[in-house]
Amino acid sequence: MPRFFTDKPTDEVITVTGSDAAHIGYSLRMKIGDPITFCNAGTDYFCRIESMNGSEVVCRVESSEASRSEPTVSVTLYQAYPKQDKLDYIVQKTTELGVTRIVPFISARCVSRPDGKSAEKKLDRLRRIAEEAAKQSGRGIIPEITPLTDMRGAVEDMKKCDIRLFCYENGGERLSDISLPKSSSIGVMIGSEGGFERAEADSAEDAGAVKIWLGERILRCETCPVAVTAILMNLTGNM
Repeated sequence: MPRFFTDKPTDEVITVTGSDAAHIGYSLRMKIGDPITFCNAGTDYFCRIESMNGSEVVCRVESSEASRSEPTVSVTLYQAYPKQDKLDYIVQKTTELGVTRIVPFISARCVSRPDGKSAEKKLDRLRRIAEEAAKQSGRGIIPEITPLTDMRGAVEDMKKCDIRLFCYENGGERLSDISLPKSSSIGVMIGSEGGFERAEADSAEDAGAVKIWLGERILRCETCPVAVTAILMNLTGNM
């Protein structure tokens, strides 16, 4: 069943306009009476199309429930800014796997350092990628993509998480040895192509982050967040 994201329904009616209305009517060729699902803040609303024209689709809510696709843990990915379009891939795949937030940041060894205007333009693109990936994978929310920050800002933000993990190429604990409650907030910080400087690793550890190690193989910076997210979802019973 097609899924779309929406504001909270008003009087048990959802009205769709703009590109989503065009997609429903022209691309999907849906008709009056067809079932359709809308998502808002982790709740799925099961509806039927009540009326439609070229620019507006009105749907009647028949029932609702908490989205079954959302994991029991809230994972925030703190990702050092990589080169080229690697962040597009990271956002897409970790959204499919179940992350709640993605916080891109600049670390000491980042090669790519976009200026304010470029970062803002890129942020719009990343949010569109997250929305499309959330629709495709049946998510109940669209992960939040925050504005670009620096290492200090990322570390400070990570203090909000119940469990803080720091992927470090110079060693640490195995993920399987860390206690991960099935309902908690988890922050995981991952470097760019050059990894982290020792002072950065120390600052994360001072903020309560546990250094984790993914084995002897060196993973590319776009592979690591996908692998870690999948492992976290498996260890917490969400995969």
